[in-house]
Amino acid sequence: MIRVVIVDDQALVRTGLRMLLEHDSDIEVVGEAADGGRGVDLVRSSHPDIVLMDIRMPHLDGIAATSAIVAEEALDDVRVVVLTTFDDDEDVLAAVRAGAVGYLLKDVAPDALRDAVRTVAEGGSLLSPAIAATVMRQLGDRLGASVRPELLEPLTEREREVLAAIARGRSNDEIGRELHLSPATARTYVGRLLTKLGVRDRAQLVVLGYESGLVVPGDRRDGT
Repeated sequence: MIRVVIVDDQALVRTGLRMLLEHDSDIEVVGEAADGGRGVDLVRSSHPDIVLMDIRMPHLDGIAATSAIVAEEALDDVRVVVLTTFDDDEDVLAAVRAGAVGYLLKDVAPDALRDAVRTVAEGGSLLSPAIAATVMRQLGDRLGASVRPELLEPLTEREREVLAAIARGRSNDEIGRELHLSPATARTYVGRLLTKLGVRDRAQLVVLGYESGLVVPGDRRDGT
């Protein structure tokens, strides 16, 4: 059973998400909170597998709440996914930096919502598909002068190639095909990058790819 907490200041959104999630028997919503502070308290007391976290809320916003959850060693296995309207929600990048493993649009289709929760519960990231790379490209131009090429110093040339592919939204299988690696070797490189760069998950590797200047907005390298 996948245990989920919903944190959103709109009661209608919380109710809708609960109904959609609990449509299948393998997902259970174990609690709801209307702001980030209450959400953090609820996560501490219920220790869910997944938190669906709104970004813009009163008292304590979703970014601060995500940071608080990620910072607690006792909650190390709790994974946070932010909820966003995206069109005006430029805080997604900050949320990923805070430790969120990905994002969902609030108009996500029911089946896609449940599949996303399962993906995250299994250790996946919602920033691995190409659609997530598109989000990061659109947000990437906000990095501007903050590009930090020194972040890449610990990496070999091959590791930089793998990181660039991750930042463009490639899956492990796609990385393997592009770089002539087996999927297992591609996974090994991903794990090595997480360790060398000291980041929590694949989502933060995407962010680091842009922060370092290794990948720039609009860079697809796929001929489109």
